[in-house]
Parts: sequence; C-alpha cells; structure tokens
Amino acid sequence: MKPTNRTKELILWGIVLVPLVYLAFVWSDLPERVPVHFNLKGEADGWADKPMLIFIVIGTTALLNIILLVVPHIDPKRKLEYMGSKYHQLRFILVFFMAAISSFIIYNALHPEAFTPNILFLLIGGLIIALGNYFQAVKPNYFIGIRTPWTLESEQVWRKTHRLGGILWIIGGILLMLLAVLPLSEVQHIIFVAIMALVVLIPVAYSFVAYRKEQRLG
Repeated sequence: MKPTNRTKELILWGIVLVPLVYLAFVWSDLPERVPVHFNLKGEADGWADKPMLIFIVIGTTALLNIILLVVPHIDPKRKLEYMGSKYHQLRFILVFFMAAISSFIIYNALHPEAFTPNILFLLIGGLIIALGNYFQAVKPNYFIGIRTPWTLESEQVWRKTHRLGGILWIIGGILLMLLAVLPLSEVQHIIFVAIMALVVLIPVAYSFVAYRKEQRLG
C-alpha cells in the first residue's frame, strides 16, 4: 500500500474510532437502559441495555468501513477500482456520516430529553447532497449507485440515470436541510417522506423509460 493510501486509511479508521472513544468516555454516565428509537414527537419509544450501543456503533462504522474496503475487490466488473480517489471520497462520506449518526445516538442515549429530528434532517440532507455530487463518477457496478435492471443492462442508461439522479439528490438534500429550520409537525415528516420517495422513484422510473427508448432506437 502506498504511503498516501495508508494515510487515507488511517484517517478513515480514525473517524471510525471517534464514536467508540466517545462511548467509552461517557459509558459510566449512561443508564443501564438507554433509548435507541424515538417517535415523530421526539419521545423515546424503544429501549435496550446499554451494551447494545457497542454493537450499534461497531455495526454502523467499523463493519461498514470493512464492507466498503472489500467491495471493489469482489466487484465482477472491477469498475469501482477504476474510480480511484473518487471511490475513496465516497467511502469517506459514508463513514463520516455513520460516525456522526453513531455519535448522535450516543448523545441522545445520554440526553434523551434533548432529542430533535431536525438534526437528522440536517445529517441526512448533507449526506444526500454529497452522494448526489458523486453520482456521475460512479461506474456501472452491482454494489453502489442506482442499480436497476435497466441501468445494469446499458452503460448509457446508467450514465443518464445517474446524471438525473445526481441533480435530484442535490435538490432533495437541500430541501431536507431546509426542513430542519421548521418547527416539528406532522406536515414536516410527510414532506420528508415525500422528498425521499421522489429522489428514489424518479430515477428508477427514468431508467426504465430511457432503456425502452434505447431499445426502440437500437
């Protein structure tokens, strides 16, 4: 492994360790039963023994990083390897986001009365914007991206779909972050679900239409 790549890997594993170090630091202050799920009103409605937090943090950070490290080597098309630094940037985005989510879960376990879904809107919105920005760099593969039967069948449909998906995800992410400034309400959560549904379903439908058009012209 080149020194630069080794440094990048160390940075990623450093990010993975942040929530684990945070958990160790506050462990003695955590109650034996901690909230792990909250309803739309910000009230805790799911509980678990505090050791469960260890598995949550490891599963959402360390395990994710290992999977992302292995995936390019088992990709039959070997396209992820050709992304080079772009793939590493995607790994950084995903690991950083999950480390932030894990830290958020730990903080809310310690301060359940302070939970607010608006922080999640900011985090998820930021993630969607970042991923949308990299959609056009993602090569056809079986693991990452908008993987429909039609994008996997045609490289041209893959490119067109990810170009549209990237734009939609950036717009959707901005809208989600704007939701965070609104007061908590049922309407806010309906808008959240609607935005998420649109940024997922529109590219899927478009990939089908683009593939059918390509078949007719071909």
